[in-house]
Amino acid sequence: MYNLKKTAIAVLIGAGVFAVGAPLAVADSSRLGNDLTPVGAERAGNADGTIPAWDGGITQPPSGYRVGQFHPDPFANDQVRFQITPQNYREHADKLSEGQKGMFERYDTYRMDVYPTRRSASFPERTYEFTKRYADQCQLVANGEGVANCAEGIPFPIPSNGQEVIWNHKLKYKGVAIQRYSNQAAVTASGQFNMVRLREELLGLYYRPGATSESINNILLYFYQEVLGPARLAGQVLLVHETMNSSESPRQAWVYNPGQRRVRRAPNVAYDNPGTASDGLRTNDMTDMFNGALDRFDWELVGKREMYVPYNAYKAHGPQVSPRDLIQRGHLNPDYMRYELHRVWVVDATLKSGARHINSRRTFYVDEDSWQILMIDHYDGQGNLWRHSEAAVINYYEMPTIMPTLETHYDLRSGRYIVGLVDNDESPFDFGFQTSPENFSPQNLRNRGVR
Repeated sequence: MYNLKKTAIAVLIGAGVFAVGAPLAVADSSRLGNDLTPVGAERAGNADGTIPAWDGGITQPPSGYRVGQFHPDPFANDQVRFQITPQNYREHADKLSEGQKGMFERYDTYRMDVYPTRRSASFPERTYEFTKRYADQCQLVANGEGVANCAEGIPFPIPSNGQEVIWNHKLKYKGVAIQRYSNQAAVTASGQFNMVRLREELLGLYYRPGATSESINNILLYFYQEVLGPARLAGQVLLVHETMNSSESPRQAWVYNPGQRRVRRAPNVAYDNPGTASDGLRTNDMTDMFNGALDRFDWELVGKREMYVPYNAYKAHGPQVSPRDLIQRGHLNPDYMRYELHRVWVVDATLKSGARHINSRRTFYVDEDSWQILMIDHYDGQGNLWRHSEAAVINYYEMPTIMPTLETHYDLRSGRYIVGLVDNDESPFDFGFQTSPENFSPQNLRNRGVR
């Protein structure tokens, strides 16, 4: 088995960026907006010129775009620089994850089209302002199970450990309130699937203007999910109250079952229990690539690395491509996927002694420009590579923010995979959705769930 940690260290040292054991820079918030971007990425490009300098990201949508539409591709004229295939992937091994290598070894049809790097990530000015305001105040509490003394911004723009990087992902700006379709397909090894239609609502108290650690009362966000189809699943509802400090108060969850017509608590909606209608291909803590408590793993910040990652996936976004065109045997259709060279933070999560989880280890690859987890490699109880996850992201112009338009989790053993956020036949994310905390109460769930 390829030793990722030793390999990553060698690559990082060779690339001139810090690795395990190297001294980390002292957090200096004056660097934000100067040599670092407002959220902590390196503003400069790389020495080879293959990663450009960050120039603000996308601040204006393409001409003709109107809020409520799917997002047109601002880079539609870009040409493929080169392709990575099962035949040549070893030539690019220093910029691929173990999971990506596993995909090339598993599927002779797998391909990565590598495009010019576009550092499109941007956030609202308010996110930049509060990131800098709280950069010297925000702190981990309860052994990393919570964050205190900050709100609205990226909590740790100059991270010093793996937990801080993961919290940056969890707290990156996603909009205050969203309504979306999160349809998902669990694809068989032969390429067959039935689409599960999911409508979701989110309300993030952390992002509301004027929020403070005290005012949000330990509620990071509210999450509501309703199954719309197929008929045998329709009417099931999930409600989650996600907390800022799981040690102080763990996640609370409830489900509504239309057959029983009652609401009950759902403490198993966490960790490695199966996600909604996932056919065992996605755990609860794989939603949004990672969510929930950090307490079952030790989090090691390996360093930063240049890698080929999914990015600016506008070709796979919107009604110009149907789910049937996108979803195929083994993996998503490479014709619609886009990969670019970006710098990512590498975080190794190792299961704590005595803790339970189906993964003994997971390696996260986190975009420096947006703090979005772009890829994960998952290892089984014996330490063998098992699954590979990818988030195909775009910049949502109306916010702006970088978020996935697709999340895909591949099982490298069974040849199956699950893809979520498939809204091509629906409507795009609604960031103007109006709601309030009262709509996310268990009592209201009972009223909303009656069919």
